[in-house]
Amino acid sequence: MSSANLSLHFLTIAEVATAMRVSKMTVYRLVKAHAIAAVRVGRSFRVPEDAVSDYIRRSTEPAIADEDETTPD
Repeated sequence: MSSANLSLHFLTIAEVATAMRVSKMTVYRLVKAHAIAAVRVGRSFRVPEDAVSDYIRRSTEPAIADEDETTPD
């Protein structure tokens, strides 16, 4: 196993909630729905920092320009 795999940075549920500006319950629901990867440590969860970035990337839809705004008058 490479050392790159061992240098993961993990966040608590509360840290993820704060970063995403949602409640802890919302993060728990995302973990339960397998929308965000998490590791169970004892009775709590830890979320890899990359998993949060991946979730946001997957959930973000590209903005679609309004047709009126792109056509000059």
